[in-house]
Amino acid sequence: MAPPSHLVALNSAGLRFGTKTLFQDLTFGLARGEKACLVGRNGTGKSTLLKIMAGQQELDEGQRFLQPGITVAYLPQDPVFNQDETVFDHVKAGLRPDVSEADYLVDAMLDHVKLPGDRRLTGLSGGEGRRAALARALISDPEVLLMDEPTNHLDLPTIQWLEEELKNFRGALMVISHDRTFLNHLTRQTFWLDRGTVHRLGKGFEHYEAWAEEMRENEEQEFHRLKRKIVREEHWLQRGVTGRRKRNMGRLRNLQDLRQKRAEWMKGPGTAKLQVETLDTGGDKVITAENISKSYPLAGGGTRKIIKDFSTKVKRGDRIGIVGPNGAGKSTLVKMLVEKIEPDTGKVDLGTNLTMLYFDQKREDLDPNSTLWETMSPGGGDSIMVRGQQKHVVSYLKDFLFDEGQVRQPVYTLSGGEKNRLLLARMFAQASNLLILDEPTNDLDMDTLDLLVEVLDDYDGTLLLVSHDRDFLDRLATAIYAVEGDGTVVEYAGGYSDYRAQKALSETATAPSDTTPVKSKPQKKENAPRAKSSAKLGYKEQRELDSLPGLIEKLTEQSDNLQAELTNPELYSKNPERFQEATKLLEKTQNELEASEERWLELEEKQENLKAGKL
Repeated sequence: MAPPSHLVALNSAGLRFGTKTLFQDLTFGLARGEKACLVGRNGTGKSTLLKIMAGQQELDEGQRFLQPGITVAYLPQDPVFNQDETVFDHVKAGLRPDVSEADYLVDAMLDHVKLPGDRRLTGLSGGEGRRAALARALISDPEVLLMDEPTNHLDLPTIQWLEEELKNFRGALMVISHDRTFLNHLTRQTFWLDRGTVHRLGKGFEHYEAWAEEMRENEEQEFHRLKRKIVREEHWLQRGVTGRRKRNMGRLRNLQDLRQKRAEWMKGPGTAKLQVETLDTGGDKVITAENISKSYPLAGGGTRKIIKDFSTKVKRGDRIGIVGPNGAGKSTLVKMLVEKIEPDTGKVDLGTNLTMLYFDQKREDLDPNSTLWETMSPGGGDSIMVRGQQKHVVSYLKDFLFDEGQVRQPVYTLSGGEKNRLLLARMFAQASNLLILDEPTNDLDMDTLDLLVEVLDDYDGTLLLVSHDRDFLDRLATAIYAVEGDGTVVEYAGGYSDYRAQKALSETATAPSDTTPVKSKPQKKENAPRAKSSAKLGYKEQRELDSLPGLIEKLTEQSDNLQAELTNPELYSKNPERFQEATKLLEKTQNELEASEERWLELEEKQENLKAGKL
């Protein structure tokens, strides 16, 4: 039985897909007022678990409990629409039957998500479809709200509006999302689905990574104890089981259970092996744009200015984040900058010897009916060239967490995250010096997203990043192009947090007297390097700073041990070779210790200056 406080709960739940057990004997629930996130790697069953809680999928064993009279609203990762329905009718169908003034409420909700009610669901973009599904879920005023990747395809203003709505939500909320900033701002409980078990943390997502690391360390210690126990049991088995077989079959079964448990631990969750190679060709100049503009005709006559009089210079190694509301012109700007479409006025010059790779969020380059094998090797054969080396298709796809049974399946059977991993696999098989990534973070699990950030941080080429993921932009971008939606594009130094801070200062300075502020592009020193986000250190530097105290402690201990050994007056006379070896090792250790301490002080000072806004 679920505790009385739970509005929805699972008790001894189990589910299998074919021969694979997704989870077994799983028990947990949600209480009123809880704002929880469900985290875990792709393929562990997060979306399936949410469907079960929503009553959209049956269990193989166990029970789903729902308090009587409770309304559950569910936002799926990939909503399915009745294409003949209007947006208004689709959202209205989410209302409770006893609600009065229904049309007024629907109109107000559509105004919040910026959708016209008379549009047919046919032909909605990914972002528009997501907003329609979101409006239907929220308008029902449920007691339990379950949301699978709610921020996918949403622009930043809508994400921030959604955050405020959910902060005021009084029911039970569970959300799956890769958006760290969204989860940090919203959640107060964390459920971690890991190899069929749900672990609960009574704190929000911002505490998850430290907690998960502690649990992994504890598991590692338990794993070592288990291995030692297996060795003891195997020793007993070899020496004593033949003479006491009948009496000790229970102990033999226990050994088999230990081996099975060890095998499951050995499997563990996989980690994608992402690598990207940078071509050394090309010069320092990548893109030069001078006063480029683009307009599109309106259905009722006239034109709409998408981009007007924008100029910029992009150099090798720049990481440009491109933000703005949906429909503002972000994709148009990118396509003009890389000469995929011509500007109406102005000109674009590309640098020499550019090799460009393009990640398309719509996944239009993926044929849904082709297999994964055919996608990677369209010309046939069982191997492909990966960054200049021949590699078997199956082996390469395993690096991106696809198992051998999937490579002959069609693309349409993949989840959103798996499709994104397939696109990354195809892209990263080639070397480049210019990467254009349009919403690459959608549907990726956080471990893969962290690895993607690490790989891109090491990339020596140029990045153009279209993204609504604030944390992703803060960790990578060295400049932001803000596409405002009225044709204006403003360039800001730093990451997303810097952009917001600079924009707020600009609006504060002009607000009292100037009702129509003129936004101008800030002047840059021609040879000045682009500043990284002032909010925090870059990903690699933060990781280095975190590891240095442990390294310093280890080197200090090693130095103390060597000094103690060298103070032995008999060492030189009895073992001169060891004396010489220890002397050289001590010198090397002390040099490494000094360098590590200096680097730690340097990074600590940089971090303090960044937090104080001095860099």
